[in-house]
Amino acid sequence: MALALGLAVTALALPAGAQQAKKKDKAAAADARETVTLVCEAVYLPARTTWTRTVRIAYDKQRVQAVHIDGVPAYTFSVQKNTIATALDNERIQIDVAAQTWSSDFRGQATAQGRCERE
Repeated sequence: MALALGLAVTALALPAGAQQAKKKDKAAAADARETVTLVCEAVYLPARTTWTRTVRIAYDKQRVQAVHIDGVPAYTFSVQKNTIATALDNERIQIDVAAQTWSSDFRGQATAQGRCERE
């Protein structure tokens, strides 16, 4: 609570012009961020079922900022060349952005392979 109070006091102490500049900087940072959405048709074996998976990747000019799979944020992910690796609900997922492919492994119980298309 003390931190929140300190932040509120600091915000009040800043001149109005400085507060406006901070808001513009945040807006510019949000605008610099771009998003790509991939729709992947993943075939899961051994059940032979097809699931449509939606992957949203937010990035700026320097790096990938966020990854969402089916609307759920991937809290940790790694980027190696063209591949994004993450895990969601015990499913280890790899998305090759250049080849537009999906592959995943559900703890050895099921695997999936599929193609992705940019939405």
